[in-house]
Amino acid sequence: MVLGDQLNHHHSWFTEINPEVVYVLMEMKQETAYVLHHQQKIACFFEAMRRFASHIKSKGHRVHYLHINDEENQQKLSTNIAWLINHYQASKFEYQLPDEYRLDEELKALEQSLNVPVNAVDTEHFLSSRKDLEEQFASKKQVLMESFYRSMRKRYGILMDAPDKPKGGKWNYDAENRKPYKGKEALPAHNHPRNKLSQVKEDMVKAGLNYFGEMPEDTVFWPLDREQALQVLQDFIQHGLPYFGTYQDAMKTGNDFLFHSRLSFALNVKLLHPMEVIKAAEEAHQRSPAVYSLAGTEGFIRQILGWREFVRGIYWWKMPEYGESNFFGQTRELPTWYWTGETKMHCLKECIKGSLNNAYAHHIQRLMVTGNFALLAGIHPTAVDAWYLGIYIDAIEWVEMPNTRGMSQFADGGFLGTKPYVSTANYIDKMSDYCGHCHYDKKLKTGAKACPFNSLYWHFYERNRALLEKNPRIGMMYQLLNKMDATEKQKILSHAEGLLQNLDKL
Repeated sequence: MVLGDQLNHHHSWFTEINPEVVYVLMEMKQETAYVLHHQQKIACFFEAMRRFASHIKSKGHRVHYLHINDEENQQKLSTNIAWLINHYQASKFEYQLPDEYRLDEELKALEQSLNVPVNAVDTEHFLSSRKDLEEQFASKKQVLMESFYRSMRKRYGILMDAPDKPKGGKWNYDAENRKPYKGKEALPAHNHPRNKLSQVKEDMVKAGLNYFGEMPEDTVFWPLDREQALQVLQDFIQHGLPYFGTYQDAMKTGNDFLFHSRLSFALNVKLLHPMEVIKAAEEAHQRSPAVYSLAGTEGFIRQILGWREFVRGIYWWKMPEYGESNFFGQTRELPTWYWTGETKMHCLKECIKGSLNNAYAHHIQRLMVTGNFALLAGIHPTAVDAWYLGIYIDAIEWVEMPNTRGMSQFADGGFLGTKPYVSTANYIDKMSDYCGHCHYDKKLKTGAKACPFNSLYWHFYERNRALLEKNPRIGMMYQLLNKMDATEKQKILSHAEGLLQNLDKL
C-alpha cells in the first residue's frame, strides 16, 4: 500500500520489478472528510497519486488504483485492504509507516484482524527517526530546536567547516535575515507549472465530496509529479533563494509568495527528498557565495533540516495527548470570515483570501496574522487546528499540528515554543504594507477605528496573567501593563470585551 503522501520514486520497494507484488493506491472519502479540506488540496493529492501510479506502472510494476468513484471502492482504508487481500488471495500485506497518528493506529488495529502476515517499513524520507528527538531530550529540562538543529548539521555535515565547526563560525544567522520588503529587489516571476484538473474536479463532484476554497478554471500551479517538483526546485534556487532569508518573514499586499520556495507540498508528499533540497541550496552557496549568502542559505536550510524534522519529532513524542492540548482553556469558535475572508481587517482579509485562492500562506502569514488573531481572540485550538489542516495544501497532521497547537496557539503550554507569538498591529505594520490599506487605524487602541489587534493583545495578557506573568521572556509586557493608567487600561480591556462579543462583525 502506498498512501497519498508516500509518492517516493526512490523508495527501495521500486528498485526491482516483482510480478508477485501488487502496489495499491486509494482515493477514499475517509481521507477527504476527517476535516473540511480545500478543494485544491483534495484535487492535488488525487492527481499526484494518479501520476505516481502511472509512473511506477510504466516502469513495469503491477498497480491497483482505486479511484474515488470505483464501484469496488469501500471508501475506508481498513475495508479496502480487506477487500484487496481477498480479491488477490494475497499471502502478505505490507505498508510504509504512515505519518499521521490516526492512520498509524488504524493500521495497527487492522493488523490484528487480518489473516495474513503484515509488515511495516520505513518511508525512507525523513532525516531523523520518530524517536530521535525524544531520545535526545528525554532527560533535559528544555526541548530546544536550536540544539536539535545543530546536532542534525553535525550528523549530515551540512554547512560545516569541520565536524564541530559551523561554516562562518556561527550556527544561526537570524540577525541578518527577516527584514521587511520595501520593493528594492524585483520579486521573482515564479515559473509555476499549470495543471488543469478538470477530470479530477469532475470526479470529486460526482463523488459528492465536501470542500471549500477556490480553484480558478480547475487549474493549479502546484508541482504534481517529480519532474515538475524538480523544475520548481530549480526555479527557486535560481530566483528565490538569493533573497529568501532576507525577506522570509515579509508580507506584501497582492503577493502571496514573495521569495518563498513553493516546495512544501512536493516535500510533504515525498516527490522530493529533503536532502536533495538541502544539498541544492548548499551547493548554490558554495558555487556562488556572493549571490547566495551564507545567512540566507542557512536560514532556508534550517527550515528543512531543523524545524521540519523537529516538529515531526514533537508530534510522535507527544501524540495523542498533544491533539487535546488547550493550555489557556480557550473556547470560542472561529469567526465566520475565516471561511470567506470578508473582514475589514486588511491583514486578515489578505492572508485568508490568499489562502482560499491558493491553499497556501507562508509561515509568517500563518503565525503572526491568522494564528495571532485566533490566539488573541480565545479561539479553541481544535477549531484552529482543523482550519489549518483543511485549508493548506501542505498540511499533513505531523507538521501542521505542532506548528498550530505548539508554535501558533501555545496550547501545549510552552513545550515547543518558549512564549506565545502574539503582537499588536505594530509587528504586522513593521513586516508588511497591510496596515496602509486597512479600514482600522494601527495606532489606536480604542474606538470604532481602532485596530482590534491592539486591545485584544492587552486583554490576552490580562486574562492569562496567572499563566504567563512568571514567564521570563514576556515579563516586560506585564511591567508595561502594570504601569498603565488604570482608567486607560480599563478602557482598553472593555473595548476588547466588546470586540470578543462581536468577532463576526470585525
